[in-house]
Amino acid sequence: MNKLTEEEITFYMNEAIKEAEFAKMIDEVPIGAVVVHDGQIIGRGHNLREHSQDATTHAEVLAITEACAFLNSWRLWDCQLFVTIEPCLMCSGTIINSQLPAVFFGARDPKAGAVRSLYTVLEDSRLNHQVEVVEGIQSEQAAQLMKTFFKEIRQRRKKTK
Repeated sequence: MNKLTEEEITFYMNEAIKEAEFAKMIDEVPIGAVVVHDGQIIGRGHNLREHSQDATTHAEVLAITEACAFLNSWRLWDCQLFVTIEPCLMCSGTIINSQLPAVFFGARDPKAGAVRSLYTVLEDSRLNHQVEVVEGIQSEQAAQLMKTFFKEIRQRRKKTK
């Protein structure tokens, strides 16, 4: 894996946060992701489940799909994924199957996280591929986006009752 500087890591996570903010603006759960290859963002994604009514349109899956198309390969060997919130089981499976070597994420997801919170799928030695995991990048900002989003939803629901 290419070693990234702290400045690069912060830059790419900020790009993932921009994706999460876009998701929030369109009333989607504010999770964003980017895939980086040779210092270039080649895949972007933010949650689109509500708009697409497709359970698979998570930020990570969309960013990985775009990166695979860019490289014309399902193998993302020389890439890194940056995502604002800890990936779920589905996204972790996609990360493993695309053979990404490294994932950087912001905040943990205690209800669905499959990287640290509920499972450690990406580092499971029983699988044919393991992923280097770096957590806590811009974690407060990523967590705050989620907290604000769900607080606003609860407030809207109260008003409609």
